[in-house]
Amino acid sequence: MEKVLYVTDLDGTLLNRNDQINPESIKIINNLVENGMMFTYATARSLVSASVVTKGLSVGNPVIIYNGAFIIRPDTGEILAKERFEEEEMYQVQTVLNKQNISPLVYSFINGVEKVSWNTEKENDGVKRYIGLKKGDRRMNPIKGDTKALYQGDMFYFTCIGEKEELLPIYDIFSKDGRYRCTLQQELYRPEYWCEIMPAKATKANAIEKLKEMQGCTKVISFGDAVNDIPMFQISDEAYAVDNAVEELKAYATGIIGSNINNGVAKWLEEHVILHNL
Repeated sequence: MEKVLYVTDLDGTLLNRNDQINPESIKIINNLVENGMMFTYATARSLVSASVVTKGLSVGNPVIIYNGAFIIRPDTGEILAKERFEEEEMYQVQTVLNKQNISPLVYSFINGVEKVSWNTEKENDGVKRYIGLKKGDRRMNPIKGDTKALYQGDMFYFTCIGEKEELLPIYDIFSKDGRYRCTLQQELYRPEYWCEIMPAKATKANAIEKLKEMQGCTKVISFGDAVNDIPMFQISDEAYAVDNAVEELKAYATGIIGSNINNGVAKWLEEHVILHNL
C-alpha cells in the first residue's frame, strides 16, 4: 500500500482571502488526519505567521516554512533541516542591494534567536504594511539607518518589497546566479511586488523530498496557486492547482480543483484521499 504525503501551500491555496482557513476545510482535514492521512503544509511564511493562520488545523507532521529554508516541528519548534547562505553569498546580496539602493527585510538568527530586521528610515508603503501586520511579533528588529547592523547574524532569507520596475534589476542578477534562488511576484490582493532571495537549495521541492524520506512516504500529492509552487509541482507524483491559481502554475498541474474560497483542497482530499492511503 502506498504511503502518500499530502502537501499544501497556504496563502491563496488553503487560506481564503481573509488569511483564514474555512471552518469546513478544517473539519474535513482534521477528520482525515485523525484517520491516518499524512498531511502538512509548505509555505513562504515563518512558523510564527503560519501557526496563526492555521490555528485549529491538525498537522501531525513536520512543516516546511520560508519556502523550503526550514523543515520544523510545529509543536516544539525543533528544526529538522535547514538551508543557509555562505558568508560570501550573504556579502554579495548586501553589495548588490546597497548598489541598487534597495533596503530589504533580512531574516536571520542573531545569537540563536530568529529576527526580522529592516531599516526604519527606508520604509515604503509595502514595508509599512508588512510591519504593521506584525505588531507583537518578537522577531521584529527595527534598525535605524545603520546598514551594518541590518546585515547581521546567520542570514537565510531576504525580502525586497516595492515597485516591479525597481525590483527587476535585483531579480535579473540573482535569478541568473546558481548560488541563489530568486523569485519576483506580486503580493496577493495588493499592488506591490516581492523579490525574495534564498539559498539555491531552499525550495519547497527540496524540502518535500527530504520530508518524504524522513516520513517514509512513497508518493507526494501537492496543492498550490503561485509560481513559487512550480518546483513543488514538478517533483510531485500528482499536483493540483486551485481554480484561482496563476496560469503559469496550471500548466504544470495534474488537474484544476475548486478555489481557495470554496474549500478546493479540503473537498478534493475528502473525495480522493481514501483511494490513496486510508
